[in-house]
Amino acid sequence: MIRVEVIWLAVGTSDLRGGIDRLLGQVIGRFGAAQPHHAYVFANRRATRLKVLVFDGAGMWLCTRRLQEGSFAWPRDEAAAVRLSAQQWDWLVAGLPWQRMQAAARAEPIRVI
Repeated sequence: MIRVEVIWLAVGTSDLRGGIDRLLGQVIGRFGAAQPHHAYVFANRRATRLKVLVFDGAGMWLCTRRLQEGSFAWPRDEAAAVRLSAQQWDWLVAGLPWQRMQAAARAEPIRVI
């Protein structure tokens, strides 16, 4: 079973035409080294495909997700630091606007009388 404790987004765009070795080179270039139970997520230029590289401590896993319509709400600013909750991650990979969850989370609860 794949266990993921931390998810890193390689914000901006990435060349997804290569396989595990090319993405691992990007992980090393951006993050220093692949850590066990960490996932590294990359998006193509149009943000219609994601590739997730997971190091389980013994080997690498490569997962791909492609939307049939639309695109992922992928952060473009390579200098930005993005922190996502588990629910925001679920929204991101579903192709939903995860950035809007922050505003909804701060809304006051509705009192029913």
